[in-house]
Amino acid sequence: MTDFTSTSTTRAMPLSDQTETLEPFEEPQPQPPAAQSAPKPALRFTTTPGQRTALVVLVGIASLAVAFIVMLLVGVSSESINALAVFVTPVASMVAAYYGITLSIQQVRSERAEKEKAMARADAADAASRETEIWAAQMESGLRVAVAQLTTARIPTDSVTKAAGTPDGFF
Repeated sequence: MTDFTSTSTTRAMPLSDQTETLEPFEEPQPQPPAAQSAPKPALRFTTTPGQRTALVVLVGIASLAVAFIVMLLVGVSSESINALAVFVTPVASMVAAYYGITLSIQQVRSERAEKEKAMARADAADAASRETEIWAAQMESGLRVAVAQLTTARIPTDSVTKAAGTPDGFF
């Protein structure tokens, strides 16, 4: 055994130096050069279908207002009214067509979502049906084993088959 009392050099440490706190040391991870110099993406404005429809309607109303103002500045006559009608008809048709197409697209999306939900419900019902069939097969197998063992032990199985609700000749 080694005796440590006879060491010639003794060091005294102040109490504050004897307690250490361990802090986790994390080495800085070097970043790839592409990540350091990549510019930040510009802000992107996204709109909802309702906002787009409202924007199309507002643009249509604004264009009709401009046409009406031009008609007033030029002078109201039968020719200016006819010109306004020629200008208004395609604008109104485009706004109505856009609204109809947007509505159709929304209906298709909702129908697809409903279809996916129905498919998920059908898959769940199919899985439950398979589990039920497996459980029924296991119960039938257990019942057959029980009846076979009772028959081997020469115990009548009429009460068992009656309780199981099996038809005559099932076993």
